[in-house]
Order: sequence, then structure tokens, then C-alpha cells
Amino acid sequence: MLYRTDAFEETHINPITQKAYDDTWLVVQLTDAADYQMLCGSRNGCAYTLKVSRRFSGWEFAVGDFLDFYANGGKNVLAVLSEADLQAVRSIYGSHSCRDCYLRTGEPTVLVHSTNFAAWDSIQKDGCLLSFNRLKARKNDLDELPIGKQLGDLEEFSDYIMFGSGSAISGELVELSRQRGKILTDESAEYRTGVRLYFDARKIAEGGLLVRDGMHLKVKDQLELKPYLLFCATWDTVGLPSPIATPREFAEAANVHFERASTCHR
Repeated sequence: MLYRTDAFEETHINPITQKAYDDTWLVVQLTDAADYQMLCGSRNGCAYTLKVSRRFSGWEFAVGDFLDFYANGGKNVLAVLSEADLQAVRSIYGSHSCRDCYLRTGEPTVLVHSTNFAAWDSIQKDGCLLSFNRLKARKNDLDELPIGKQLGDLEEFSDYIMFGSGSAISGELVELSRQRGKILTDESAEYRTGVRLYFDARKIAEGGLLVRDGMHLKVKDQLELKPYLLFCATWDTVGLPSPIATPREFAEAANVHFERASTCHR
């Protein structure tokens, strides 16, 4: 169910129930922030919250996708925005769906997923990427928790494979954080590079597999490598002298080689 409010304080008290949030509640908040486009997570005991800045040109679609994605999932959504802004979202979002089977204007044509070498070996044997929960169901001894748990990620996130845009460094930061056992966003911190996989976003969307939740582009359960995988980058194939590098070094070198390979195949 959707609830709207103009005023909101990010605490453990739900302004609708006047009680502590339980796991059925989510928050989406429209802000005027200049230092981010979108932020997500849980703070001060509050429910999982997506903050979207109206300075982000696609904020109506971000909020619309969030509302659409959680509309039928048994969740209660608290929308922190004016009635006029909510109507603007509904008007602009229109008949769109968070599962639109095409790429919208401005959406990335290439999606990236980063992983380590051990996982890559399994991925190649399976011929597909698997979500954390699919992988855990297959491997009963998998006791490692997704690093996003430290940010307050929802349990159901583990049903999905998350992607970044083609040039994004976010996947490398996730791998850096996994190796360090804590959330790190330092693009110049050293880590052991793994494998950076580039996928055809248009084909994924046209195959009905692309899901948008307002913040993330993702695929549920599994994604076959064929016909979606475009390019695979490792430290040695992109010209780095060692598997030890920084997220920025590896991502930038991989992006350059991917662009070269894409140009050669045009």
C-alpha cells in the first residue's frame, strides 16, 4: 500500500503507524540535494530508504520504478514528496513498467557485473550468472553474506543479479568491499582484481529480463552468458602489470579495451 507524507524524519519511528518500522515498510524520498542523484540504505533504525534528488533529470522515472516495483510485493511504501510531485511522477511515468522490454532514452546500452576468479570459474561451468540466493541454494556451505547487508539492503535483493552501467566503477568497489569485509568507496585503494563482465543491455531488456527498482538495474535469479555477454576483462588481458590494482585503474583499463573490441566488431 502507498502512503504519502510531506514531512519525514529519518528515525526508527514510522510516522504512519507511530511505531517502529517492521520489514514490510520502505521509504522513497524526493530531496533537493546537490551532492547526489540517488542514495539508498537504512539509517537510524529507519526502513530501507531510496533518496532521489529532483536535480537528477530522471527523478520521475526513478520514483516511478520504485513505486511500480514494490506495488505488488506485499510492501508498504511511504512516499515523502508533495501531492503535486506525486502527480508529476504518475503523469510522466504513465504506462511504463519497471520491466519495460526495451531500453529507455538515457539508459545504458552496456551493463557490467564484477566478480572474482573463483566465481568466474563456476560461472563459466554453469554458462550463466546466478543470484546470491540461487547460488546459496546450490552450495549449502556458502555462509558469506552479501556485502550490501552492511548498507541495509533488503533480503530480497539476494534474489537478483545487480549491474552497473558500462563505465561504472561501482562493481569494483563492491569487490573491494567484499575483500576488506566492510563498505569502502575509495577508488584508489588496492585490491585483487577479478573479472569484469560486459553485457548487452538492449538484448537483456528485449528478452524481458531487465528489472528496474528505482536505484538498480538487475536480473532475477539467473542470466545466461549467451547471447548476452559481450566482453570479459581480466588484469592481464587489459594490460595491467599485476592482479593487484585499484578499482579505478582496473575499470578504466577494462573500459578502454572493451571500447576497442567493440569498435573492431562494428
